[in-house]
Amino acid sequence: MTAPPPQTKLPTGPGNTPDLQIEQLRSSGQLPSPKGVALAIMEICRRDDASLDEIANIVQTDPALTSRLLQFANSAGRGGGGGGRPFVSVREAVLRLGMDIVRQLAVGFSLVDQYQGGPCEAFDYAHFWSHALLMAVASQALAKQSRLGSPDELFTCGLLARIGCLALATVHPVEYSRLLTDCPDEGDLTALEEARLQTSHNAFTAVILADCGIPRALAEPICHHEAPEAAGFAEGSRPQQMVQLFHHARRIADMGLAPEDKRGALISELFVLGGKLGLDGTEIGELVDRILADWRDWSELLKVPARRLPPFASMAQAPAPKSPELKTMRMRVLLVEDEPTARVLLEAQLRSLAGPDVYCAANGEEALALAVKVMPQIVVTDWMMPVMNGLELCRALRATEWGQSMYVIMLTGIDAEEEIVEAFEAGVDDYVTKPVNIRALSARMRAALHYVQLLENWERDRAQLKRFASELAISNRKLEHYALTDQLTGLPNRRAGMDILGQAWSAASRSQQALSVMMIDIDLFKGINDTHGHAVGDRVLAEVSQLLRVSARKDDHVIRLGGEEFLVICQNSDLRATLQAAERLRLKIGETPVQVGERAIRTSISIGIASREPAMATEDNLIASADQALYAAKRGGRDRVCVNSSGRIFGSPATA
Repeated sequence: MTAPPPQTKLPTGPGNTPDLQIEQLRSSGQLPSPKGVALAIMEICRRDDASLDEIANIVQTDPALTSRLLQFANSAGRGGGGGGRPFVSVREAVLRLGMDIVRQLAVGFSLVDQYQGGPCEAFDYAHFWSHALLMAVASQALAKQSRLGSPDELFTCGLLARIGCLALATVHPVEYSRLLTDCPDEGDLTALEEARLQTSHNAFTAVILADCGIPRALAEPICHHEAPEAAGFAEGSRPQQMVQLFHHARRIADMGLAPEDKRGALISELFVLGGKLGLDGTEIGELVDRILADWRDWSELLKVPARRLPPFASMAQAPAPKSPELKTMRMRVLLVEDEPTARVLLEAQLRSLAGPDVYCAANGEEALALAVKVMPQIVVTDWMMPVMNGLELCRALRATEWGQSMYVIMLTGIDAEEEIVEAFEAGVDDYVTKPVNIRALSARMRAALHYVQLLENWERDRAQLKRFASELAISNRKLEHYALTDQLTGLPNRRAGMDILGQAWSAASRSQQALSVMMIDIDLFKGINDTHGHAVGDRVLAEVSQLLRVSARKDDHVIRLGGEEFLVICQNSDLRATLQAAERLRLKIGETPVQVGERAIRTSISIGIASREPAMATEDNLIASADQALYAAKRGGRDRVCVNSSGRIFGSPATA
């Protein structure tokens, strides 16, 4: 049995200490909270005798909430009670959604209505709710795609995933406005909140989610979705998968509201995240387009802004945005000029064009040593210099792996065709004639900048593709493992077992070595399920599987075929040796009760054995022969071993 992963705590204040400030604000009613009908629904749901009819009656008093719940119940093909007929009454919708979902949706919709604006000047309320609504729709769609949780419940989770930001803007409007102004990078937001306010929006989110009735199993992943790699959940566990789902939904929301020049990187990330769900490029585009369409529909109902974006495929294929102004970009430039006055003038011109990172050398030899240290992106070099001229420098750079991607501009007083061709053949990318004209140099530098940006984009895409390929390989290995492993017992499943048996049969046919199998059945297992329940039955299956695995011989393969049936493949083992091994397994299971709480459940197994014989054409004949022996053991009173040899079945001496 696998030990449960360590619990990951919900975020509170710095250092994960209890945040008394939040508790005080909650007690005084200063946190964002529902009002009116939503508050009444929350109060009813707290009562033990609450009924769906009572909830429906309350919902009917609010026309806006009524229309929203009907749309939610009918969205994505839910309506109709199995026949496709849409829900038209609140009672039907409430009955379909259930008390918890209605309460969560009512709270979420109430908060959207109440906090369309507020006193925090730097907090964009419209953008906040637009992003929250898109994340809600994305969470719902991803839940349907992955089947990780209830799509209805995850809609509310996505809507409230960053409600702590609204809470901070509500309770600390002035301080939070200053904080947002000083935090251009959203990745630094949590650290800045903790430094200035001694709390964070994630801590507020955790408290509000609890008040809204969101289960802890969902609240924990929500509060860690901004940095899933730091959540601390076990790899492959359900909480870790939920964190990834909410992170994926967040990235879709980020892309939907990003300016055009920022979309490219987010779209690349969505391809990676979609690939983890087993989606190809077309399917990812279709999923995102459906999400954006649903977002626009919901935005009209909730009066939240939503942009109309092009189809995802068009955005993914859009060309990169134009390069920003040259003077706003910082590049590492190496200037090589032997004449001091010209070097000073050119350095000043290059700083005005490319920023402060301009490095100077007096000849090619100095430049080569400096290039190793600073790794310039652009090299501007004179041709005629002592020690090592510009052409020799260019050839030396191109001879190294790191120098091949540098953009080289040659300064030359020679404008003859033969010399220019020689320069390009040496690896020069462009040239400017002397005396240097600032407009001509600026044009060459702009071309160099475009090259550097393309190179950086290519490197980033290549790194992302490498990461994606690595993650895909890991995912494929996991999928292969899951496809061949019984999830309850951890044993190879029927598919894997038949592959192992097929290989063993082929090896035995080539080498003429013995091959035997045991068919094993847990006696009276249906009675265990009927008496103690299926959860206890699963526990018995897992414990018996573990006993079989640890008690079997080193070279035997133990497989769960399904239900309470197991197969043991015994290579290079004749009937006598296999019979002795089977008896040891039978005795071990019989003398080891399964402890479930205070109950000790005793079990026994029946075993049928057969060995490969010349008359058997395939491994299927071997299985059928062992199955006949198992049937004889069950019919003979159970808790025994029977052997099928050449069609004759007999029990072992210990059990006959």
